[in-house]
Amino acid sequence: MTEKQGTSGTGWVLGAATVAMGLVAGVFYVFACAIMPALARSDDRVFVEVMRNINDVIQNPVFFLSFMGALVLGGVAAWQVRRMPYRGWVWAGLVAYALAFLVTVGFNIPLNDGLADTADAAVARERFEDAWVGWNVVRAVLSTVGVGCLVRGLVLYGAFQRRVFSQRTAAQSSPSGV
Repeated sequence: MTEKQGTSGTGWVLGAATVAMGLVAGVFYVFACAIMPALARSDDRVFVEVMRNINDVIQNPVFFLSFMGALVLGGVAAWQVRRMPYRGWVWAGLVAYALAFLVTVGFNIPLNDGLADTADAAVARERFEDAWVGWNVVRAVLSTVGVGCLVRGLVLYGAFQRRVFSQRTAAQSSPSGV
């Protein structure tokens, strides 16, 4: 199936990747703008307890569906549009999100694990807070850039589809069929 046949589902996959990535970017954004600044006002025990609770409850199928789905769907969409003129936007979105994913796996999750393994709340917070907040901002920016790129790719996909449809309609309605 090709894009020209209009049966590949590219628009649906690209749209789903954009939504999934947007949801994850939103999670990172809310942590940066609200959750972490609110927790910064708490004492060490409350900070550590709440972060441990968040780290426990966020590991659920709904979050994993969007967190992993954005990467998988973004990869599928990038592959589907590999020969299209707007492919650069989709690939850029995928790369930006893949970097955010790697930051999460390489920095935020190990920091979460360290928070869970440290008994003294003051020590746990000292080792965790500044580094985690910094890396969260990095992944929030990367995933937001990824969403922006996918949105641009989706807009260009729509324009391309309209152009193809117009050309087909014009060719079918001409007396010579050309």
